[in-house]
Amino acid sequence: WQAVHEASGQPFDFAAGLPEGLVYDTEPACRALVAARQLEAECAWPLALLIQQAFYTRSEDVTQPARLVELAERTGLARDAFAECFDAGTTREATAADFAWAGNLGIAGFPTVLAERDGQLALLTNGYQPLAALAPLLARWLERGAHG
Repeated sequence: WQAVHEASGQPFDFAAGLPEGLVYDTEPACRALVAARQLEAECAWPLALLIQQAFYTRSEDVTQPARLVELAERTGLARDAFAECFDAGTTREATAADFAWAGNLGIAGFPTVLAERDGQLALLTNGYQPLAALAPLLARWLERGAHG
C-alpha cells in the first residue's frame, strides 16, 4: 500500500492498519457497486469513492453488509431497497458475471481503463498509470474515433 500511496497519492491510514478480524474479500464491495448500478447507476461512482475512503483512510471493514448499506444510503440510495438488492441472488450472479467478464478480458491489474466505441472495447491501461501517462493514450483513442 505504501507503493500505491507513493505512485498515486491515494491516502491510507497506515497507523490503524487493517480492521480487526478482517478477511480480505472484495466481493461484498463489488456486489454493493453492482446493486447500486442496478438501482440508480449514477450512485455507483459516489459509492465506490465512499467504500474506498472507508476502507483505506478509516480502516472500516467494508466486507460487512451493514456498513455497505450505510455507505449506500449516504449516496441517496434507499436503505431497504439497497439491502434487498445487495442480498438478491441475481445481484450475486451479476457480480460473479462481472468478475468472469474481467477475467475473460485478461484484466490482471487494477485499476484498468477500457474505452468503448461501437460495442468494441479498447484496453487503455492495465494497472495504475498517472494521468500524465494515461492522457496521451486516451487522446490517441479519441483522435482515432474522430477520423474513423
